[in-house]
Amino acid sequence: MHRTKLLVIIALFGAIIAITKVFLPFPLDKMFIIIESVLLATSALMTGRFGATYVGIIGGVLAAFLRPALGLFAFLFAFLYGVLIDVSFSTLKVHSKEKVKLSRMVTALAISTGLVGFLSYYTTGVLLAVLPMETSLAAPILVMGIFSGAIGGYLSTVLWNKHFRKMC
Repeated sequence: MHRTKLLVIIALFGAIIAITKVFLPFPLDKMFIIIESVLLATSALMTGRFGATYVGIIGGVLAAFLRPALGLFAFLFAFLYGVLIDVSFSTLKVHSKEKVKLSRMVTALAISTGLVGFLSYYTTGVLLAVLPMETSLAAPILVMGIFSGAIGGYLSTVLWNKHFRKMC
């Protein structure tokens, strides 16, 4: 894929992620992270090495400007999510010239999403005391985060295997 196309994909996916973060209020944006997981996974497959990290950086910078009160955290967690996806893709060997295996993609995104969801809730709930640290709030965030990541993994696999793989 040409460098210009890669930059357009990274910028477009990052902008979409930032916009979705603005329209969903905190902590709902952490529970329903399907859009972000699909875009980060697809960018990792399309752009190759560090693709999700690059998109996470762009999405995080834009989200920081759109939500200045929590700008630093928006950037850090978007960046961290991209890094976790890239690392889990590498560890689980998700990348492939052929079809992506559904089980590996779902596992990679569920783990990455669960980790970033837990870390963001822990940071804002415990360390900063912005949110109350209650099981009734933490459990749904963690469960919905993992579930959303798994759904994102499924959708990413279907999109890649049926459509995007042929373009790259």
